[in-house]
Amino acid sequence: MAPKLTTTLSFLFLFLFLFIFFSYSAYSQSADPDAVECAGRWIHIRNLPTQFNLDLLTNCSNFPLFDDFCPYLANHGLGQKTHNTTHSWYRTDPYMLELVFHRRMLEYPCLAADPAAADAVYLPYYAGLDSLRYLYGPDVNSSFEHGLDLFQFLKHHDSPQIWKRRFGHDHFLVMARPAWDFSQPLARDPPIWGTSFLELPEFYNITALTLESRAWPWQEQAVPYPTSFHPPNLALFDSWVARVKRSRRSTLMLFAGGGGVSASPNIRRSIRLECDNATASGGDGGYSKLCEFVDCSNGACEHDPIRFMRPMLQASFCLQPPGDTPTRRSTFDSILAGCIPVFFEEQSAKAQYTWHLPADRMEDFSVFIPKEEVVFKGLKITDVLKGIPRTEVRKKREKVLEIMPRIIYRKHGSSLGLKTKKDAFDVAIQGVLQRVKSRLEEISGP
Repeated sequence: MAPKLTTTLSFLFLFLFLFIFFSYSAYSQSADPDAVECAGRWIHIRNLPTQFNLDLLTNCSNFPLFDDFCPYLANHGLGQKTHNTTHSWYRTDPYMLELVFHRRMLEYPCLAADPAAADAVYLPYYAGLDSLRYLYGPDVNSSFEHGLDLFQFLKHHDSPQIWKRRFGHDHFLVMARPAWDFSQPLARDPPIWGTSFLELPEFYNITALTLESRAWPWQEQAVPYPTSFHPPNLALFDSWVARVKRSRRSTLMLFAGGGGVSASPNIRRSIRLECDNATASGGDGGYSKLCEFVDCSNGACEHDPIRFMRPMLQASFCLQPPGDTPTRRSTFDSILAGCIPVFFEEQSAKAQYTWHLPADRMEDFSVFIPKEEVVFKGLKITDVLKGIPRTEVRKKREKVLEIMPRIIYRKHGSSLGLKTKKDAFDVAIQGVLQRVKSRLEEISGP
């Protein structure tokens, strides 16, 4: 048997064993149902057949048009370590967020074995991984069926009263792709792109946590892309923060990405041209370099954080232009590096991550430059950024450091000290519980 196949199969068996073990542990050690600290926070995990989660992992190399994601299943979706001696850095693939979230749910302190006592119900369904067979596999012409088998199970086969009790208003799941990938109209024939999961009336009432929401979200709420940093304890987190604070910012702005090579006007092309022509002088606020470009074309940076994190640590501002979709994982990488994000449209962050990046305080830790001003009116990004007083730059970076814990996903099984800092998972769960409560109050009336 080939070494790669042997390693993959060994990992899958290990993953299955650990998953079952932790699932059993989580339920057998549920908190006291009368615990005051869990009031309004109880969550029940639906017991789904493995066809909706674990079985999907066995197909990790079955989609020729999509990357082999087998290596990124390690460490419950965190991926393999970037190097052997690290305890915090992993080659994390954002599409594995469903696994990461599931593992973290199993150690959530307020799990309810009785769904009737729960304030919300979690569906451990790997919707993004299941969508691959419709997006890149043999079921592309049946994309309207995505999710129907799950609905049939919830409504008819497994304790139907759980779903019927609130008709899905209290159910939530993670869908580790942009919501557009699940929003193809049911009537579109032939299908163009995406599945119709979020278009199914059967799932109108659920809450879906996606990597990016639509401009008119109803079911979904965007949550941060996972970065490669998953500290297991407070000491390692504080050590990283200390490194970010002492990092010398010798570059004014940085763009880590691809694109911008076409002749047609677009924001990435404008950034590339400005970066190529930028030259620093002694009067540029002490910066030895005005712009640095890290070429991430063809996925060069996807699983290699060292390639872009070091340059980000040396830059004051990190540019976040939209690409195929408005949002970027790089937004959260830049915050992790203490590099102030620069946005060019509101759909890139302000209108997306409202739980994790409060929209009314975006200017405290970021910069907004309308892309039209740059692309069509010749506004120089360097001129805007150089015009920001150094004292304001310091204040913005301090705010970036304040929100850093909210955008990382700490490692499962982390220390009690680190758990005192709410991370992206904690903020998402808090948001779900608040949303479910508000919706149930709306439908119940005065």
